[in-house]
Amino acid sequence: MKKNETRCFAGLDVGGTSVKSILIDASGNRLGEMVEVPSRVKEGYAATFDQLEEALFLLTKRAGQRRSDIAGIGLDIPAPSSGGIVRVQANLGADWVGVNIPDAFSARVGVPVYMTNDGNAAAAGEYAARPDSDDGLLLIAPGTGLGGGLVLPGGQIYEGANGLALEVGHASVPFREANGALPDCSCGLKGCAETWVSLMALRRRLGIELAKNKWQAHTLNAFSAPIEEKAYQLRDYAERGDPLALSLFFEQASILGYAIADWVRLFDPGLVVIGGGLAEASFRDQYMAWVIEGFEDSAWPIYLKNPFDPQAISTRFEWAIEGDFAASLGMAFVAGEVFG
Repeated sequence: MKKNETRCFAGLDVGGTSVKSILIDASGNRLGEMVEVPSRVKEGYAATFDQLEEALFLLTKRAGQRRSDIAGIGLDIPAPSSGGIVRVQANLGADWVGVNIPDAFSARVGVPVYMTNDGNAAAAGEYAARPDSDDGLLLIAPGTGLGGGLVLPGGQIYEGANGLALEVGHASVPFREANGALPDCSCGLKGCAETWVSLMALRRRLGIELAKNKWQAHTLNAFSAPIEEKAYQLRDYAERGDPLALSLFFEQASILGYAIADWVRLFDPGLVVIGGGLAEASFRDQYMAWVIEGFEDSAWPIYLKNPFDPQAISTRFEWAIEGDFAASLGMAFVAGEVFG
């Protein structure tokens, strides 16, 4: 088969600031270079379609393919959707809601399109990067918030009836502030996992800690930057061994491990992948150890050791390996599965 006759599949990851994209062949091999173009999601879906077409043009050009070689497109967006219909505006422009985006984009480009949310897409990317794994995969991604995604054995994404499955950041956890209060969550509830494990949580917890006598002499108290800016610096402080920063990451990791034990009881995935920026931190091994300790403290024994093989681990933990392009790889992989 000649190169320009090869069927290929595109993955388009639509974020708030950029569209990341990748092209694979029918065997899952990456073609050409990964492409990133600016995102215009706030300007509406039509403006975003312009950017998606630009990404497709660059992908095929750099891979030596033709647009007509693309047999399917996988698309993810930073908002809940189900059956191709955007359910909640989230980080998009208002005109996205209620529109069947895959049908609209497919009509424009003449290629079938499948769509899901960004958490599911990233989980699919991590699954595709582990072709030898027979387990399902639960992705947990601490970032500004706390996202998640689930891929069933065989590669099927689990979305839920309303596209809202695996909103792990908004599952309740039994932790309170020292005064007994449940922290407020951005979703309108209280005590969600995201209020303890996220950058937003770091801001709140750092403000509380810096007000204590114990940390009055800390260098983060020596300048008047906003708490948001100080929280962004915590990873650097932790990498230098700062006790305050490490204590806050220890707290987050322990609570995350506790919560993961609940989610494993629900989904029994076999493999838990931790994503987000901490996957690249120099103290990530220590962070993962804290997560596993929190998990082991509250997990059922069967999820720790295989009852038929005491040497086998029932639930494995790994760091994400695909970085910023996990979601685009996942959508290309899904497109290949759906339209291949």
